Amino acid sequence: MRTVSYLLLHLFAFCYYAQVTNQSPPNFTQHVSEQSKVTDRVSRRLIRIYQLYSRTSGKHVQVLPNKKINAMAEDGDAHAKLIVETDTFGSRVRIKGAETGLYICMNKKGKLIGKENGQGRDCIFTEIVLENNYTALRNARYDSWYMAFTRRGRPRRGSRTRQHQREVHFMKRLPKGQQPSHPGQHRHFDFIHYPFSPRTKRTYSPH
Repeated sequence: MRTVSYLLLHLFAFCYYAQVTNQSPPNFTQHVSEQSKVTDRVSRRLIRIYQLYSRTSGKHVQVLPNKKINAMAEDGDAHAKLIVETDTFGSRVRIKGAETGLYICMNKKGKLIGKENGQGRDCIFTEIVLENNYTALRNARYDSWYMAFTRRGRPRRGSRTRQHQREVHFMKRLPKGQQPSHPGQHRHFDFIHYPFSPRTKRTYSPH
């Protein structure tokens, strides 16, 4: 009986050891990817101000008071000045017109529209830097749909877009008149200050 118990104990120990050693190491790339899809409500958010130059229309994206979005604005147009807010520690952003305060969003038909409330995932875009140094903006709710404009500057439905198409390629440009005389003197980022909750105060309080 002792021999049988001894063998069973060793068999259990061997199975446990095999299970532990066969576990794969943590996938940090996957962890970062998953966390980048979650809104970060603890860290201070960053804002940037720039224009989006459309590769196809040769003009700039603008947010109009009638909630329409197009890429027909000239350099320096007031409606082409965009405020870009980070949503996570990754590359997801919310984009709104500085003049109108309306966020660029995408509805279920893939149409770009302006919204006063930009908290929904349909108003979040992932910035993707392409090999040709242009930037593509992929919608967070409709993962395979991109912001895109035709040669005439009209918005193209997201369901008809692909990352390799020229229509989804943009270049970030500073608003006209705000070019820095010395690049090192220009501040690319500003902080949005939010009131701390008791929990975040405890988290960030110096020891």
